[in-house]
Amino acid sequence: MDPSARCGGLLTDKYELTMLAAALRDGTADRRTGFEMFARRLPEARRYGVVAGTDRLLAALPDFAFDDAAVRLVEEFLDPATVDFLRDFRFRGDIDGYAEGELFFAESPVLSVRGTFAECVVLETLILSIFNYDTAIASAAARMVGAADGRPLIEMGSRRTHEQAAVAAARAAFLAGFAGTSNLEAHRRFGVPVLGTSAHAFTLLHTGADGESAAFRAQVAAQGVDTTLLVDTYDVTTGVANAVAAAGPELGAVRIDSGELAVLAQQVRDQLDRLGATGTKIVVSGDLDEYAIAALRAAPVDSYGVGTALVTGSGVPTAGFVYKLVEVDGHPVHKRSTGKQSRGGGKQALRLARASGTVTEEVVYPAGRPPVLDGPARTLTIPLVRGGEVVAATGTPALAAARERVAAGLHSLPWEGLKLAHGEPAIPTRLAL
Repeated sequence: MDPSARCGGLLTDKYELTMLAAALRDGTADRRTGFEMFARRLPEARRYGVVAGTDRLLAALPDFAFDDAAVRLVEEFLDPATVDFLRDFRFRGDIDGYAEGELFFAESPVLSVRGTFAECVVLETLILSIFNYDTAIASAAARMVGAADGRPLIEMGSRRTHEQAAVAAARAAFLAGFAGTSNLEAHRRFGVPVLGTSAHAFTLLHTGADGESAAFRAQVAAQGVDTTLLVDTYDVTTGVANAVAAAGPELGAVRIDSGELAVLAQQVRDQLDRLGATGTKIVVSGDLDEYAIAALRAAPVDSYGVGTALVTGSGVPTAGFVYKLVEVDGHPVHKRSTGKQSRGGGKQALRLARASGTVTEEVVYPAGRPPVLDGPARTLTIPLVRGGEVVAATGTPALAAARERVAAGLHSLPWEGLKLAHGEPAIPTRLAL
């Protein structure tokens, strides 16, 4: 593939460009507008969401342009004036939003984009594609982190999704509290700690009566006794015995990837202790989600490997964000479609808390006009882009801060807001509009 064909400007939908063409033709393209990204409601079974994707959007904005290859493509259906506009396109507007890692709820104004109609409308698909996926993964990951109750989780779902989605999923999971990922590109691109040892194929490669033991000895020779040996290729009890024989009682960990994990974990723990490997940890994997992790809380499991459920949002593959025009030339505009209404005007938000730090309510209000409130409150909306230039922190420091923000946000929720069962949002949203 010609690398020039992979330009950022084509990460959009055709209808955004046909709207642009019509607006340029009738003179409305330069009207000052405000767009907002929000979720009308939280997805079912979600009591909160975790904002993720902010840093990826800020990194993508400078590359959202139309090079010669892109221009040749859009010339197939656009008039010359629109093509000339796109040839020189750069976003020069302003963006405000929730900091990455903040929790959000229904109607939270997670992102506000201001500029001309022409420059704001073409960003819709880019914004939604990044935030809807990353946020869905981070929200699912946060539930898993809560279910793990302090025990580490490893993201290992790269083989269950698109190759680029896998990288985004690894970052979103780490942001939400996972210890690391198996994905090397996520490590290179975002600095996510990378983890992994071997799969069943390595054991099966070593054929013969002593095949499993030979595989374990080879892995220990290559990686040291602190490695993790996969013990369920044949028989778990025999596998554990072979693992300790190969590495000695200082073996780092064993992994179980199938079967009744709670029962097997207890049996393996007892066997390891009898063999003197009291410090050897137990890692479990195999179609885990937050409910399976919670069910294993009483089992002697030290860490979890999570794949398919994580990279598909654990049943909620999108955050449900929409991107709507809410203001034109300083005047609010509303969408009244049944079941898909939008509230006009730019908005900001505050979050109220008790003196203990437990949050009680989110208040959404007209931008620049905060309500008078009793008790501690924290402003959620921060500047991200001014005049097309990124003004927020980005990169590795921003990811570390977002990780801390998620942990603090979850700690601030009332205890019932952390339940995995279906129910009301963790805190109510009040619209002071």
